[in-house]
Amino acid sequence: MGTLGKNIRQLRKKRGMSQDRLSKEADLALNTIVKIETGENPNPTVETLQKIATALDVFVGDLLQ
Repeated sequence: MGTLGKNIRQLRKKRGMSQDRLSKEADLALNTIVKIETGENPNPTVETLQKIATALDVFVGDLLQ
């Protein structure tokens, strides 16, 4: 799992969100969230990152640290 996936997972869990809930709030497929968190998709689009960041109420940069 890459840094991006770890950061998203940590932020999601910190907010008490399931992968399913994050996918719904970000308007993304559950499979997309799972693949990013596991590192299977280490390079999501900027649009996807923006949707995830908005759903987690953080800046895109926070996902990448």
